[in-house]
Order: sequence, then structure tokens, then C-alpha cells
Amino acid sequence: MSEQKRQETNAKTERLRVVTIDGPSGVGKSTVSRTVAAELGFTYLDTGAMYRAVAYACTKAGISADNVDQQDALALLLDKLDLRLLPPAQEEDDVRVLLGDKDISAAIRMPEMSMAASKVSAVPAVRARLTAMQQEMGLAGGLVADGRDTGTVVFPQAAWKFYLDASPEERCRRRVAQLRERGQEVDEQETLAQIIERDRNDQERTIAPLVMAEDAVLVDSSHLDINQVVARMLEIVSVT
Repeated sequence: MSEQKRQETNAKTERLRVVTIDGPSGVGKSTVSRTVAAELGFTYLDTGAMYRAVAYACTKAGISADNVDQQDALALLLDKLDLRLLPPAQEEDDVRVLLGDKDISAAIRMPEMSMAASKVSAVPAVRARLTAMQQEMGLAGGLVADGRDTGTVVFPQAAWKFYLDASPEERCRRRVAQLRERGQEVDEQETLAQIIERDRNDQERTIAPLVMAEDAVLVDSSHLDINQVVARMLEIVSVT
């Protein structure tokens, strides 16, 4: 066997049996990831929910994660973090999130928690803690993870990587429809502004910015429905 073939074989052997789906806010990563995981018989890891949970915990504790004077308090919060992800009550629902014994699933899905999650995710201590948790979950393989840096930072050795994208306007339309279905009042222009700001924050942050992995497959869902996106990904993923 040539040295090149040997290196290629070793690279394949080292790949984790993990699917990563990165992309901006509101692009449908959770729904797509959950469906892909179900089709493959994999576990779904909602990394975004984990950052939202930390943002929620910080808010309730009165901690500003990026405040240098509150780093000791943040470190204590992260050290005692009791965070659990549970399967959704219904197949089409989001992952359930428990902080201690409290179910915060609905609270972390509010628009303001999305903005707060963007801020805490830029804090090195938060990223280090959650990245370690996520990597531990992925050691066994059989995992679909979605987020902003799952293919670049959390699971760089994932066997299959995707970058799911859509225009800000289309993401806004979907988000507004989703919230209104839940009976929530929402301002479309404000929601669009939040999405654009979230994109900018995620792309410009110093720690693990939102960027497509070099070996990821780009899937633009602006004009595709969920089933078409899932079918595209399943064509590429080979479970062997």
C-alpha cells in the first residue's frame, strides 16, 4: 500500500460517526437535524439549546457573561451547571431542556434568548465548558449535531458535514410563522433586524466564528422544503 493510500485509510478510520449541520440562526437546523437523526437512527444533539440554556441561567442569576468583573460568578455557574437534553414530548417539537429540575424548553426559545445566546457563546469559558460536554457526547458516535461550529471546532473529524443556509428574509418569514403558530405576537421588522444582528455577531466573534468548514457540503434551503433538504443530506450520508 502506498503512503498516500495509507494516509487516506487512516483519515477515514479516524473520522467520527457524526453528522454536523452548521448554519446561521433561523435556518431550520433543529428540524432538519432532528429528522436526519431519526432517519439514521442517530441521537440528535441540539448545541444551540445548550447555549440558550446558559444564557437563561446567566440572566436569572444576574450575570453578564462578558463582564470581566463577573467572571468568578460565571465560572461558579458553569462549574455547577446541571444541564440535560431530553427527547421532545412530540416528534415535531424541539428538544426538551432541563436546568436542574426546571423545564426551560419554552423559555429558551424566545427571541431575546437567541440574542443572549449569541453573546454568551462568544465567551471563552462558556464555549470551553459546552464544547467539552458536546465532545464527550460524541465519542460514541451515532450523533447528529447542529450549531455554529460543530463541523469546525466541536467535531472537526466528523464523517459528514453540512452547512445549511437561507436568506435572512426567508429565515425571518419562517421564524415569524413559527412564533405565530404558538400564539405569540411578533414584529416582522424587529425579527429580521435581530436575525441580521445575530448573523453579524456570530460571524465576527473572535472565538469560533460562524464559518463553513472547508469539507462541508453547502445546502441552500431558501427554495427547498424540509423534506427536500433532508433527502439531499441523506443522499450524501453513508452509514456503513
